[in-house]
Amino acid sequence: MFPKFAEPIPNVTVTVGRDALLACVVDNLQSYKVAWVRVDTQTILSIHHTVITQNPRISLTHNDARSWYLHIKDVHETDRGWYMCQVNTDPMRSRQGYLQVVVPPTIVDKDTSTDMVVRESSNVTLTCKAHGYPEPYVMWRREDGEDISYNGEPVTVVDGETLHITKVSRLHMGAYLCIASNSVPPSISKRVFLRVQFPPMLSIPNQLEGAYVGQDVKLACHTEAYPHSINYWTTERGDMIVSGPPPVGSKAGNKYEAVSTDNGYNKYMLLKIRNVGPDDFGSYKCVAKNSLGETDGVIKLDEIPAPPTTPSSTVLPKKKHRGRVKPLKMERGGENSVLGADSYIDDTTLDEAADDDYTLAPHVEVRPPVAQGSGAPRHRILGVLSLTLVAVLASR
Repeated sequence: MFPKFAEPIPNVTVTVGRDALLACVVDNLQSYKVAWVRVDTQTILSIHHTVITQNPRISLTHNDARSWYLHIKDVHETDRGWYMCQVNTDPMRSRQGYLQVVVPPTIVDKDTSTDMVVRESSNVTLTCKAHGYPEPYVMWRREDGEDISYNGEPVTVVDGETLHITKVSRLHMGAYLCIASNSVPPSISKRVFLRVQFPPMLSIPNQLEGAYVGQDVKLACHTEAYPHSINYWTTERGDMIVSGPPPVGSKAGNKYEAVSTDNGYNKYMLLKIRNVGPDDFGSYKCVAKNSLGETDGVIKLDEIPAPPTTPSSTVLPKKKHRGRVKPLKMERGGENSVLGADSYIDDTTLDEAADDDYTLAPHVEVRPPVAQGSGAPRHRILGVLSLTLVAVLASR
């Protein structure tokens, strides 16, 4: 009975640098011998228990004269191909298996763009070359995740090894990632920073500001420039405004405070003027300069009336008392009569009157009634009684 192969030789896929194992299973081998052969080069690798090749990375193991294993250590790309297991029968019997060697992507630095600086409105091309097996897929995208303005349309990614931008603008400035992948981990990327040069540009949110004497006020300018600009403020006389500590012995504190905040090629300028005085009204200029140009803008500070101050008023509390004021009974006994017999005022009457509510209206003048005839004593007595009543009520 002749030997036969118990199963086909499975194809093997291995990443470059790893170890590979090819298995050949033969039943009823008897006295026949097994050999491993590299098909494409017709190189004999081993015969039965002996390794023939001079390649030190290749070795052989077997199990009970049935399973024969070909070991390849630290697989190279050159190891990719067909391998044959054969038995020296007549005619020869054999089986073949394929060793696939895959290679993760790598970026070829010498053929890939580095950081670039270009002038605005020029054309620019970024290139990225990658190797690997299978051949890597290459794409470009922005590192910050923003869309790329490509051929007049916003896109998230651009496929291919080259990214060509026509009439580049400051909006294209930023870091770009060239990403190469081929389903063999890991994917790889390279960062290329694109810088776009342009002269300064300036915008002013409010060209006219108003303030009253003694107020604190803020003036603002927005600038864009690359290379980064030098920014400063001047008065209408052309004097540069420098913020810093107050003069020695001064108690007024810092008059001016100039603050600049950078965000990429954007810069936010802020001038704080404390305790505005009459001499502070006028025009202020914000200036931006870089190697490509200069620009400025004017903000006018006008005086406005101070807000009116509201006088404080004192409200007297309204006193509450029990009961009601009893009217004073007065009977006319005659033209010169003052009080009737029952029209007297005692402590009880005053107490009861004090128990009632009372309110004195401001600016009200209490005058005694005009005398009729010649009854002057009556008016004097009524005036005394009225003053006495008011004094008693006030003391309560």
